Amino acid sequence: MKASMISKLSIFTILSFLLCISLYAQEAQKPSPAASAKGEINGADITINYHSPGVKGRVIWGDLVPFGKVWRAGANDATTFETSKDIKVEGKTLPAGKYSFFIIPGEEESVFIFNSVAKQWGAYDYDASKDVLRVNIPSEQTSTMEERLVYEVVDDGFEVRWEYGKGKVNIQ
Repeated sequence: MKASMISKLSIFTILSFLLCISLYAQEAQKPSPAASAKGEINGADITINYHSPGVKGRVIWGDLVPFGKVWRAGANDATTFETSKDIKVEGKTLPAGKYSFFIIPGEEESVFIFNSVAKQWGAYDYDASKDVLRVNIPSEQTSTMEERLVYEVVDDGFEVRWEYGKGKVNIQ
């Protein structure tokens, strides 16, 4: 009787382990998996949560993501930006809190937008009257291809990179 229970327990453990591996593999295979970038800038904890789509052979800037239109800055839910303290973004004050983050990409210059409605699906219900802060930053090109959208918190701000495009905002 005891051997039978141990055997059932072993089978249950193995099946549970296989289920966990399967769920992990499914998340890794999603077209736009969830991702986050975290760091500290001048004592403020910064967290950026987003979904990371892939290039998959497509032209991104000016095509898949049109110039001059509000973009959710990722896939699925709107990207969120959270700061634990008041910070200065390109010299303008952004109070501590959680925001949805949007970008209006441009060939020469892009607009980074911090919006007070943190939980949104894409940019479908984006309302400019809820913007807390907008900053203009230079649109840059890199020689390095970034297959997946990536955000990175650096010592003096954060970067967003995808395909051959890059934008960096300074934070104090």
